[in-house]
Amino acid sequence: MKLFLFPFLVAVANSARVSRVSESSPFLMHEYLYDDLAATIGDAKGGRKLGNEPIGHRHYELKKIVDVAGRQGVATNGTHYFVSGSTSLYTYDMEGTLLKENLNPFVELDKAANHFGDIGYYDGQIYTGAEWFADGRGRDIQIALYDAETLNFTRSFPWEPDSGQVEVSALTVDTDNGLVWMTDWVKGNFIYSYNLTDGEYMGKIHLRAEVEWTQGIAFYKGDLYITADDGVADRKETDNLWKVPAETLGQNATYIRHELSFEVPEHFRDWGEIEGIDFNRETDEMIVLTNRGRRIVLGTPMEFYPGYTKEIHEVYVFSLVDDDIDDDDDDTSAGATPHAFSLFSAALGLALVASSLN
Repeated sequence: MKLFLFPFLVAVANSARVSRVSESSPFLMHEYLYDDLAATIGDAKGGRKLGNEPIGHRHYELKKIVDVAGRQGVATNGTHYFVSGSTSLYTYDMEGTLLKENLNPFVELDKAANHFGDIGYYDGQIYTGAEWFADGRGRDIQIALYDAETLNFTRSFPWEPDSGQVEVSALTVDTDNGLVWMTDWVKGNFIYSYNLTDGEYMGKIHLRAEVEWTQGIAFYKGDLYITADDGVADRKETDNLWKVPAETLGQNATYIRHELSFEVPEHFRDWGEIEGIDFNRETDEMIVLTNRGRRIVLGTPMEFYPGYTKEIHEVYVFSLVDDDIDDDDDDTSAGATPHAFSLFSAALGLALVASSLN
């Protein structure tokens, strides 16, 4: 009877290679665990790896770099770039020519503010996260909207203090679900959602694992992408891009996935501080704002690095190439059990057999 366990468990492991599981299946827990623990290392072209087998199917190729004035966020409507400084807003054409600026954007806000984070664009409006930032946290957080043509303030929605959010480092518009998503630079283990129409607080998602020093967020093809200033520039460490999969946006918690390490010089000119992110849906491009030249301590620019006499703010534009995927051959499509689970099941079977024989 003890030896009967071995062929049975091997059969289960082999069947896992082709089985599809429902949301209620106990196998799904192992799928998520292995997706998080065994396949979250990003390769240089984006996506993830399991051993030497690529899982991701998106390539990021640097197309151009645009110098800008703002150091916080970036968004696009497909024809212009919108950039936020800590206390300013700018409009650029696609070649980087400054067209308009608002250097005093807080005067009409319902509550005082001194800081913008990353921004988003939707339906002729620039969506910003505004706050009064002091002593390492934000007060009077609000979603403030500005007309994209004039950069003039139009309206704002307050945040929900009971949500647990204590800072807003970025926001984006989720057009599929009618939501505005906000990140917290102080507490990066949650993202927060608000109704796109009336600003009503809708809830939050627990991120596993926690994103360190979240700076930007963007919605693209159903997924959320988060930039993290989690690399120490003094140590020449890369900053990173993380992905929140579309199928998990309705859950209370989700395992985030590593999407890309921003290597130097392949992706960025120098190590520094990554900031906002957006996607040009007209051209399938990713745009990322970064700062370089000054040492950053707890989000505050300090002295210049050797060789720099000013801080440089740049928008990096990447073309995106998504490989064609045959759903029948893709083990990581929604509901499919990855090969990692097959290996896990086989290993578990061997362990159980060995245990039963002792």
